[in-house]
Amino acid sequence: MAEHYKPTKYKAWEMTIEERFSEYHAPFSEREAMLEANRCLYCHDAPCMVACPTHIDIPTFIKKISTGNVKGSAKTILESNILGATCARVCPVEVLCEGDCVLQGDHKPIAIGRLQRYATDYASERGIKFFKAGEPNGKKVAVVGSGPAGLSCAGELAKLGFEVTVFEKQKWAGGLSTYGIVVFREPVEISLAEVKAIEELGVTVKTGVEIGKDIKFEDLLNDYDAVFIGVGLGKVPPMEVPGEKLEGVVDGLDFIAQTKTEPLDSIKHGNRICVIGAGNTAIDCATIARRLGAERVTMIYRRSEAEMPAYHFEYQFALGEGVSFMFLTQPIEVVGENGKVTGLKCVRMDLGAPDASGRRSPVPVPDSELIVPCDMVISAIGQIKPFSFMEALTSLGLKNVKGYIKVDPETNKTDHPKIFAGGDCVRSHGEASTVMAVQDGKIAAKGIYQHLLGRTPASVAAASKK
Repeated sequence: MAEHYKPTKYKAWEMTIEERFSEYHAPFSEREAMLEANRCLYCHDAPCMVACPTHIDIPTFIKKISTGNVKGSAKTILESNILGATCARVCPVEVLCEGDCVLQGDHKPIAIGRLQRYATDYASERGIKFFKAGEPNGKKVAVVGSGPAGLSCAGELAKLGFEVTVFEKQKWAGGLSTYGIVVFREPVEISLAEVKAIEELGVTVKTGVEIGKDIKFEDLLNDYDAVFIGVGLGKVPPMEVPGEKLEGVVDGLDFIAQTKTEPLDSIKHGNRICVIGAGNTAIDCATIARRLGAERVTMIYRRSEAEMPAYHFEYQFALGEGVSFMFLTQPIEVVGENGKVTGLKCVRMDLGAPDASGRRSPVPVPDSELIVPCDMVISAIGQIKPFSFMEALTSLGLKNVKGYIKVDPETNKTDHPKIFAGGDCVRSHGEASTVMAVQDGKIAAKGIYQHLLGRTPASVAAASKK
C-alpha cells in the first residue's frame, strides 16, 4: 500500500478522490527494483515458478532486472504471459508465487508482483514491442469474449499465423480486467493498452457485437475454422428476497464497473452501506464504498469468518479500510420507505452439518431477526453461470459440468470438433482468476494449432503445460 494512504482518516481526508483511487501500490523506482531483485536467491528449482499458472520464468526475469536488463526481463514475462501487466497487479501473489517463495518462512518474500509490474511498465512506457504476427497459415479463428482468456488465446494464435477476430458485446474490450477489477488495483488504461497490443499483432477486435443476438453462433462455425469461447460468467444473481427492487439496491459488478467507466465524483453511493457476500468481489465493493466516502460499510455473510471465500489477505485489507463484518447473518428482506432502502432485515445463523462444498451449512436461529439500518445494499453473492449460452451450445453437442462448459484439460477442446473454451465459463471446480484464464487461452491456442495444422507449436508448447 502506498505510504501516503491513511485508511483510518476517512472524515478528514486531504486527498482528492482521484488520489484515493490511485494504484494501491506505488511503482518501484529503479533503485527499489534493483535492491529487491538482488534479494532473490535465483533458485534452480524455483517453487515460485511452479506456483505460477502461466509458468513465467520468475528467477530469470528477476535476475535480468538485477543486471539492468529490464527490457529482457519484460520479454521473459510476456513470452509466458502476454497479459503480464494485468497479472502483475491483480494476481493473488500472496497464495501463488510469493506465497511459495523460499524466503517466506524466515524472511519477507520477494515482491514478485511489483517487480513484474516494474518490468512490464518499463516496456509499455517506452513502446517496446516484442512480438509480431506469424506467417499467415490460411486458417481463421473466432474468439467470443475479450476477457483475459480470449485475449490470451487471440494473441498466441496471431503469433502463430492465424487470422483472428474477437467478438465482444461490451463497448470496450478487456472483460473483467476492464470492467470488474477495482481501479486502485488496475486502472482501466492498463487493460485497454493490452487490448491495443493484441490488435497490433493483427487481431481484429469487434466490440458491441453479441453472439447469439447480432451474429448466430452457427454462422461463426461456417465462417471460421475454429471458435474459442471465453465468455466468462454473468451478472450477480437475484437475492430472491422481498424488497430487492427498491432504489438503493445495486449489483456489485455494476458498482465496480462505475469506478472504471464514470467520473469518480459522479458515482452515487449511500452513507451507510450493507454489502451482501464475503468473496473477493464483495471485498472490492466494500473498499470502494469506503474510498468513495461512505461513513459505515458492513459486510453481511451467512457463514463464519472461517468459511468466507475471500482470500484472508483481502479480509485483512478490508478491516484496514474500516469495513465492518457481521458473520452468521442471513439477509431475508430489504426494508424501505417511499421506494428507497432504509434497512436490511436479517436473521442470525448457526452452522450445521457440511454441505456439498464441504462447508458447514448455515441454519437459522429461531426468533433472532434484526434490522441493520442502511441506505444502500450492494449484492455480491456470486455470478450467474452461462446457462443461456449453454442452451444455445447444447444443440451443437457441447456438454456441461454443473452448468460450466466441459473441456478436455489438455487442449481446452469441447465435445464439438471446432469449438474450444476457457476462462471462468469452464471453471467448474477450484478458484477462478485472471492468470488461470490467461493460461486457458494459451492451452486453447496450442490445441487449436494442433487440431488444424496437425503439429505442436514450438512457441507455446512448453509454456502451456498444466
